[in-house]
Amino acid sequence: MRILGVLLVVFGLLALIYQGFTYTKRETVVDIGPVHATADRKKTVPLPPIVGGLALIGGVVLLVSGKTN
Repeated sequence: MRILGVLLVVFGLLALIYQGFTYTKRETVVDIGPVHATADRKKTVPLPPIVGGLALIGGVVLLVSGKTN
């Protein structure tokens, strides 16, 4: 339970700090015979602050309850 609690705390803090993550996706723009053109598009996946807060609180609860047992 301690490991899960620590992981939730770390994830919660990262989610609150970064509020999402960005990745790059390569898309084909033109594909005509031997001619190929691609473009790199940046996509962002937002994480609401409530997700980070809940993960942080859940991790702290697991850490506190794990110490009492």
